[in-house]
Amino acid sequence: MSRTWSVVVLGGGPGGYEAALVAARLGASVTVVDRDGVGGSCVLTDCVPSKSLISTAHVLRRMGAAREHGIDLTQRPRASDLRSVNARILDLAAAQSADILARLEADGVRVCRGTGRLLAADRVRVEFTDGGSQDLAADVVLVATGSTPRVMPTAVPDGERILTWTQIWGLTEVPERLIVVGSGVTGAELAQAYLGLGSAVTLVSSRHQVLPGEDSDAAAVIEEVFRREGMEVLGRSRMSAVERTADGVLVRLEDGRTVAGSHALLAVGSIPQTAGIGLEDVGVEVGPGGHIVVDGVSRTSVRGVYAAGDCTGVLPLASVAAMQGRIAMWHSLGDAVAPLRLDVVSANVFTDPEIATVGVSQQDVDAGKVDAVVTMLPLSTNARAKMDGFHDGFVKIFARSGHGTVLGGVVVAPRASELIYPLTIAVENGLTADQLSNAFTVYPSMTGSIGEAARRLHVAARMS
Repeated sequence: MSRTWSVVVLGGGPGGYEAALVAARLGASVTVVDRDGVGGSCVLTDCVPSKSLISTAHVLRRMGAAREHGIDLTQRPRASDLRSVNARILDLAAAQSADILARLEADGVRVCRGTGRLLAADRVRVEFTDGGSQDLAADVVLVATGSTPRVMPTAVPDGERILTWTQIWGLTEVPERLIVVGSGVTGAELAQAYLGLGSAVTLVSSRHQVLPGEDSDAAAVIEEVFRREGMEVLGRSRMSAVERTADGVLVRLEDGRTVAGSHALLAVGSIPQTAGIGLEDVGVEVGPGGHIVVDGVSRTSVRGVYAAGDCTGVLPLASVAAMQGRIAMWHSLGDAVAPLRLDVVSANVFTDPEIATVGVSQQDVDAGKVDAVVTMLPLSTNARAKMDGFHDGFVKIFARSGHGTVLGGVVVAPRASELIYPLTIAVENGLTADQLSNAFTVYPSMTGSIGEAARRLHVAARMS
C-alpha cells in the first residue's frame, strides 16, 4: 500500500487554493494555512472587489450614453450611496471566498486560520489566529503568500483620506476630488471607475503615457478616453509626498507643483509578503526585492519547497498564480507536467474599453526580436460596435512573416477579456492566420473583427 503524501500550503489565494485542490485530487493529505480568508487578497480586497466596482461604474457610464441610443436622460447618473455599492462588493467577495472554502472542504482539504513559518524544508509551524500553535510535517511545502500594497515613507496611508486599493472599500461617499497616484493597471482601472461613479479625478503618471507596460497603441486609446471623459491626466509627473490637510489631501510632485484633492489613492506597486516566514532560515533563495526565486515548475532552491503567485514576482496575475500552484503539485506529486509558458499567457486591463493581450508584443516586433507582420483593424468599422455605441478600440494580430502563424494579439474593446480567447487558442496551438480566419464568426458580433483582421493577414503574409 502506497503512503499518503503530506502537503502544506502557506496562503489561500489563487496559487494556494488551486494547488490544494490538485494535491487533494492526487491523493495527498493537504493543509492550507491562511490568515485572512481563502481566496486571498485577489478575492477579498483586490481583483474581485475592484472588478465589481468597475462593473458598477460601467453600468453608470452606459446609462450616461443613453442619449446616443435615442433615450433622453436629463443628467449623467451618479453613485448616490457608495456605502451600499461597497457593501454589495464586499458581500460578493465574501460569497466567492465561501464558495472556494466549500470546494476545499469538499475535497478533504484542511484549512487553518493563522500564519505559517518554515522551521525546515519538511516542517511548518502554524500560529493559529485564535491562539495556540502546531508543528506540521510536510513532504511538500508550497509558499503562496502573495503581496501587499507598496507604501512609501512620504505617503503613508491613513485609511481615511490617503488610501491603498485595499482600503477603499470602507468609503461611505464618492470622493469629491480623487487624486490617483500611479498609472499602471490598478491606478488606471480605479481612476476610471471612480470617474464613472462621479468623482473628479486627477491621475498622476510618472511616464509620458498611462499604462506604460501595455501596448502603446492601446494605451493611447485609453488615455484619449480618459481625457475625453473629463479626467485630468498629469503625464511625466512623479509624486514626492502626500499630506493630509484640514479638509482633504495635498499631493506634492517632484517638480514643485502641488495637487489638492479630497482623497488620494496610492497605486504605486506592491511588495511580496515573504519576510518573517523562515525562508532564509531554511535556505530558500530570495531576490533583492523580496521575491522567491523559482524555476519553470515552481521549485525554489530548496528541495521539497515550492512557491507560486505574487510572492515569486513571475507575473502578477491570478491566472498565472493558479497555474504555478497546479504545476508545483503536478511536479512534486509525480503527475504529468510541463513548465510554465509565459509566452501564451493572456492578460487584461479592465478599463472601458478593456485591453487584452497575448503572446508577442508590438515592442518585440519593433525591436527586431520577432519577425512578424502586423495588422490592426479599428473597432469603429464593426457593425455590432456601431449598434452598441462603441467607438474606441481595435484588433491587432501579429503573425510570423512568410508562415502566417499567429504569434500574439491585442484587443481593445468592451469585454476584450472574453474576445482574446480565440487569439489565445491560436497562439497556444500554433494556428495560422488562415486557420483562424476560416472559423465562422456570428454576424453581427465583435469577434467578426478578429476574423476580418486574420483575413487581412493572409494577404500580408503572402506579400512579406
